[in-house]
Amino acid sequence: METQLSLLFATFLFLFLSSAVATDPTGATQTNNIDFIRTSCNATTYRDICFSSLSRYADAVRQDPVRLARLAISVSLREVRDVAAHVSKISREADFGGDKRASGSVRVCVETMGDAVDCTTDSLKQMRELVPPGSASFSSQMENVRTWLSCAGTEEYTCTDAFEDVADGPIKADIFDKIAKVEKYTSNALALVTIYAQKGTN
Repeated sequence: METQLSLLFATFLFLFLSSAVATDPTGATQTNNIDFIRTSCNATTYRDICFSSLSRYADAVRQDPVRLARLAISVSLREVRDVAAHVSKISREADFGGDKRASGSVRVCVETMGDAVDCTTDSLKQMRELVPPGSASFSSQMENVRTWLSCAGTEEYTCTDAFEDVADGPIKADIFDKIAKVEKYTSNALALVTIYAQKGTN
């Protein structure tokens, strides 16, 4: 499953970047593309992470909001997948010292982060099949994308919520740190998708 998702992400970025246009000699096109990313990211909650993770692909985005939303989801998928793999490794290898609550909470995280990967994957697939704005099914497709991203955010929250009765410790702190970061990517992707959906229905 992880290999398939890695190939999906790699293939998406290859096709995405290969479609980029060359900048003009003055660099004006590149500057405008980067400004588009910055302006778009200003509408998200976590602007710095948004800009730093997406601006490197500015020339491939080409000031296209649907490309940007699709890219944000793919980057979020990469981050969610990495956290899911990390939590799974902890579940297999960590020494819980007989703490059944901690080990049980990690197992919950393994399941919920797997679900978060599935939800984010579904949202990306829908974005790749998206019809043009104004089409009869555009609104329902965008609602599907937002629902699946919201699902991913809920599953991420459920992971940390499972540790409510677990004493503080290095494993809990590590997972909380990873989840806090990945939630920001999911939130930003949802924000950019919502912005595009609103523009497409106006």
